[in-house]
Order: sequence, then C-alpha cells, then structure tokens
Amino acid sequence: MSIKIFCDIADLNLIKRFNKLKIIKGFTTNPSLMRKAGAKDYKLYSKKILKVCKTKPISFEVFADDHKSMINQGLKINEWGKNIYVKVPVVNSKNKFSGKVIKELNKRNIKLNVTAVYTAKQTKKILDKINKKTKVIISIFAGRAGDAGKDPVPEFVKSIRLAKKYKNVEILWASVREPYNFIQAKQLGCHIITIPPSIIEKIEKFGSSYKQLTTETVKAFLVDSKKSRFKI
Repeated sequence: MSIKIFCDIADLNLIKRFNKLKIIKGFTTNPSLMRKAGAKDYKLYSKKILKVCKTKPISFEVFADDHKSMINQGLKINEWGKNIYVKVPVVNSKNKFSGKVIKELNKRNIKLNVTAVYTAKQTKKILDKINKKTKVIISIFAGRAGDAGKDPVPEFVKSIRLAKKYKNVEILWASVREPYNFIQAKQLGCHIITIPPSIIEKIEKFGSSYKQLTTETVKAFLVDSKKSRFKI
C-alpha cells in the first residue's frame, strides 16, 4: 500500500516551494506553526496560503477551547476553500473529549482532521461520532509518544484495524522525529504521514548503501579534525 506524504509547515515561502513537488500530496498546519511563520491575522494568513495551495488538501486548526466556539470556528474555516480539512483537537485543554464538535461538523459534511490523538481508545471514540461518508483524518502523535518513553506502534496497529470499517477515514502518522518514521508508517499501513521540510529532503535522498554511509561518516570526521587542526 502506498502512503501519502503531507508537509507539516505554515511558512508561506516553504509552502510555495513544496507545493510544486509531486511527492507532496497535502499540507498540515497548526497554531504553533502559524505563529512561528509570523502570522498575525489567522484568517488573512490562511487565505495567503490558500492562494498558493489551491487544490491539495490542507488542514487549518481551530484554536477555541470550548465546544460551541470550536464548532463556530470550524464552520468559518470550512468556508475558506474546498480543499480544507478543519483540524480539531481530540480534547480541549481541560481534557474534555471533543465528540460534540466532531459529530456536529461531520454531520454537516465538513472534512475533519482530528489531531493530538495518542491511543486506539481515542480513535474508537472518534469513529463512534462520525458517519461513513465524509472524509476524516485521525492524526496520531508518534514522536511525542516516543519522547515520553511510550511505544506508539501498538496504538497505530489497533487504530488502523478499527478504521478499516470506514472507507472515509485515514490514519495519519504525526510528529515525525526521523526519516525512518516514513518506512515505519508505510509498513504499518498508515494512509498519510505528515513531515517537516528538513526530513522530507532527507527522505528524497533515501538509497545510500551501508558502505556509502560508512565512508561519508568517516570523511566527515576527518574534515572536522583537519578544520580544527587537532594534534595528539
């Protein structure tokens, strides 16, 4: 099974660059990435992105913290373009499940990207709230789970199994830490992986043999030792 690569970025210049690549099938953003990119006006900045990314799927996240406001923001974001997935966190900051938001937006045939998911139990709760026709992405945060000393793979296996009954649902490997995560996600049967630009560039260079890697590594050590004029 093939896996789609989405670029996880909000920087306008990088979106212009990566939107031209065939390897990139879509984009994901979040409020943190938008802030880092220098966005002052969320709507205005999002519309600038949409002028570049006109057809590929792109996720824009709600940032309200109560369910009513999350629904209202989701409805507004959805109106900005046909290629938009409204990104909704699986819980709010008080750890209250966003089931009401997911159900209401999904009921209105709004494409969703449910984010900050970590467990198959959360995946099941999401699936229980949606129909079987409107597109839904479930973003599972592998890297952050690994950072906390937890193995995310079993949660992916269970989540993918649960989602098989839903042809409209895609499981996304989020929070990538290294290029090899692409291989892992592909082997597991994830539908999408969202990757920052620096790691996408490394994936494009896949194929070096162990012999090449060894030689390149030793050469790098040698160059640095010469630059430092080390002596023993």
